[in-house]
Amino acid sequence: MDVNNVALVTGVGRAQGIGAAIALALAEQGSDVAVTWWASYDERVHATTDHSFIDGVVREIEAMGRRCVTLEADLTDVNTPAMLFDLVHDQLGMVSSLILSHCESVDAGFVDTTIDSFDRHFAVNARASWLMMREFATRFNGPFGTGRIVSLTSDHVVGNLAYGASKGALDRITVAAAREFAELGITANVINPGPTDTGWMDDELKVNVVHSTPLRRLASPADCARLVAFLCSDKGVWINGQILHSDGGINS
Repeated sequence: MDVNNVALVTGVGRAQGIGAAIALALAEQGSDVAVTWWASYDERVHATTDHSFIDGVVREIEAMGRRCVTLEADLTDVNTPAMLFDLVHDQLGMVSSLILSHCESVDAGFVDTTIDSFDRHFAVNARASWLMMREFATRFNGPFGTGRIVSLTSDHVVGNLAYGASKGALDRITVAAAREFAELGITANVINPGPTDTGWMDDELKVNVVHSTPLRRLASPADCARLVAFLCSDKGVWINGQILHSDGGINS
């Protein structure tokens, strides 16, 4: 793009994750990148205590000649969005692309989902995303047509009620942003990457997913990252207010 780019990518908590792939793809495209993660979520859900991979992400981005900052962020806290944007602005400049790849995801069905879990899913996946978009819009003053919002969604709701329902809310919030931020020249789109090989699938599920996918392979984090990079480029400016499936046709 023709302007100095700063991308803020949430949910970069695992080396195999989509968020890390997005951060690297945007840096390769020419953006300075800020990445966030939340250690207590990774420990609670993924039993992960080692976040040293983030140093590797930073090194890769800096090797491309771009700047990178890492920020630990509790998105259940309504004060976090303003804090994040303050820190990123101080260290990198105004955010021009906001990529929301964070999530709360704890499997539970219709009957066994607890109220606390339901509320936490909506606080992280819907409310925090709305607050991040709102903070972005109130601060963005770049050239018209250069602002970007991309959210990551899912239609997995059966047996995963709170996650799927809160992602459905995220879809609507993002589509609303595309219209309400029109005077700012900010585009807003949603990507559904489908089942992606980030380490959560067992061998049996991998076989079933490959069999159900017309292209006969698993999705990689890079597949989604390439689409995010396109949407954040000059060439992606005319795509706006869309819910895009980047899943190899598994849902077709």
